[in-house]
Amino acid sequence: QARLVESGGGLVQPGGSLEVSCAASGFTVEHYAIAWFRQAPGEEREGVSCITSDSITYYGHPVKGRFTISRDNVKKMVYLQMNNLKPEDTAVYYCAAASICGAGLYDYWGQGTQVTVSS
Repeated sequence: QARLVESGGGLVQPGGSLEVSCAASGFTVEHYAIAWFRQAPGEEREGVSCITSDSITYYGHPVKGRFTISRDNVKKMVYLQMNNLKPEDTAVYYCAAASICGAGLYDYWGQGTQVTVSS
């Protein structure tokens, strides 16, 4: 059974750093692009970053230069390193798998991990 599980969320002060992780199982993750999305209360879901199966990376404008996505296909993990966090980064962060970045439909989704940026 295909599964994505996020972890690493928490409370961090503005300007701080946090890394969230996405663990994949039950499918050949190395053949998939993995994206991070986020959704804040009352807001629409927003694409944050994506990494292709060839490790080409993409970032949304609000996080470019602050966030770094990476993957380890041996461990079946994808990471999102978040630096210089801002209160507006507060959201539930989800990872999702698709054949390509920017796909209209994602095959698998995780359950999300909460990131709160507050003093």
